[in-house]
Amino acid sequence: MTTNLSISQTDPASLDVDALVIGVGPEAVPAAGSQGVDGALDGRLAEALKAVGATGKAGEVVKLPTLGALPAKVIVAAGLGEDPGPEALRRAAGAAVRALAGTARVALALPADTPERASAVATGALLGNYSFGRYRTDAQPEPVGELVLVTDLDATTLAERAEAVTGAVRLARDLVNTPPSHLTPEDLAGVAENVAREHGLDLEVLDEKALVDGGYGGLVGVGQGSVNPPRLVRLGYRHPQADKTVVFVGKGITFDTGGISIKPAEGMDWMKSDMGGAAAVLGALQAVAALKPKVNVVGYLAIAENMPSGTAQRPSDVITIYGGKTVEVLNTDAEGRLVMADAIVRSAQDSPDLLVDVATLTGAALVALGVRTTAVMANSDEVREKVVQAAERSGENAWGMPLPEELRKGFDSQVADLANISGERWGGMLAAGVFLKEFVPDGVRWAHLDIAGPAYNKGEPYGYTPKGGTGAATRALVQIAEDVADGLL
Repeated sequence: MTTNLSISQTDPASLDVDALVIGVGPEAVPAAGSQGVDGALDGRLAEALKAVGATGKAGEVVKLPTLGALPAKVIVAAGLGEDPGPEALRRAAGAAVRALAGTARVALALPADTPERASAVATGALLGNYSFGRYRTDAQPEPVGELVLVTDLDATTLAERAEAVTGAVRLARDLVNTPPSHLTPEDLAGVAENVAREHGLDLEVLDEKALVDGGYGGLVGVGQGSVNPPRLVRLGYRHPQADKTVVFVGKGITFDTGGISIKPAEGMDWMKSDMGGAAAVLGALQAVAALKPKVNVVGYLAIAENMPSGTAQRPSDVITIYGGKTVEVLNTDAEGRLVMADAIVRSAQDSPDLLVDVATLTGAALVALGVRTTAVMANSDEVREKVVQAAERSGENAWGMPLPEELRKGFDSQVADLANISGERWGGMLAAGVFLKEFVPDGVRWAHLDIAGPAYNKGEPYGYTPKGGTGAATRALVQIAEDVADGLL
C-alpha cells in the first residue's frame, strides 16, 4: 500500500484530520510545532498531557481526546526524549503513526522548521506506516491512509525524496518478509525484472546454465543442492552527465539451511531474511532511479538457495570463483561469501569508482554489535569512515570495524587458493570481511556492510522499525550514491 503524503502550512489546530501528532519533550513540555494546539486548548496543553501521564520519554506515545476543541478527534503526543535530533524525530513520528493504524488521515505537527527536521518527520512517519499482511486471512488494521506534514517550509522536494527512499525500504521489507516458498531465486530475479521495467533500469539475468558456462563457481556451488537454481541479476542506472560509477553487491540467499553443514533447528525460520542484502540493493536501485543523482549506479543480486541434498556441495569440495581463484569449502554454511565473491569479481567489468557490498553475513556481527548496528569494513580508513558517516546521516546505525591483516593466514588451504572459513576461532565478522577483500578488483575503493543484526527484528516494533524485515542498509546505500554524486565520497 502506498501512503499519500501531503504538505500543509496551515495552523495544525485548524486541520480537518482524524488525529494530530505533536512532539513532547522532558516533563511533558510540548515541542515546537504545537503552539496552535496549545492556544486552542487555552494554554493548558502541558497540563492536559501531564494529567494523562505523558513524560516525553523517547518512544512514548500518549493519546489525548480533544473533546471538540479542535477539528482533530485526538491529539497524539510522541516523546522526543532528551535529544530531539533527526533520529529522535524519525522514531517519534514512526511510533506515533504505528499507534494510529486504521486511521484515515493524520497530521504531523512535530518540529519541522528546517529541511533536515522536516525530512526526518516525513521519513519516520512513512517508515512507521508499514504493515505486512499478505498472508493473513484475519482482519488487520490498515496503515494510515493519508499523512499531512505540517511545516512552514516549501517541502515538496524533500517530501518526494522521502517517498522515494521509504518506498525502497518498503520493497526491501516486503521481500525479506516473504516466505521462501514464495520467493525462490527465480522469484526474486522476477521482482528485479519488474523493478527494472517500471523504473527504466538496465537489466541482465544469468540463469543456472549461463552461470555454469560463465564460471560462476560460488553461485553454482551454493545453489546446486536446491531444486530452485541460482541467479545473478545485474541492474544499472545511468545518468547522462555522470563521470563516476558506484557498484552495489547484495547477498541474496533466499533461504539458508546451512547446506550439508546444517544449522540447528532453533532460529532457522528467520533465515528467510538471508537475502536482506540483495533486497537492500534492489530497493536502493529503485530509489536511485526516482531521485536521479548524477552518478552511474550498478547493482548485483547474488541469489541462491542453500539446501542439503544429494547434489549439494560437500565440506572439502573445491570450487572456482568467477575469475579463476579457487576456494576449498570447509563449511557449507559459510555460503554468502561464496556467492558474493562471484559478483564482486564480476564488478570489475563496470570499472567502479566505489564498490560496496552488503550482506547478512555473520552471526559474529550480532555478538559484536548487537541487533541494531551495521558493521562497516573497508580497504581504506577514509572510505570506511565516510561510509559510516553516510549511513548515520541516512538514519542507520553503523560502526567502523578493522580488517586485521593477520586474519588472512587463517584462510590458508592445502589444496586451493584459500578456504572459505578461517582456522582461527575469534573475530569471525572481521575474518569474513578479510575473505571478501581477496576478491575486490585491484585499485578499487571498497566497503563491506554486515547487516546480520539490523536486517531482521525478532523483537517488538520500536520507533519506525517493524517486527520482521527492516529494510536495513537501503537508506544508507541511497545516501552513499548521492554522496558519490556530490563528490563527498
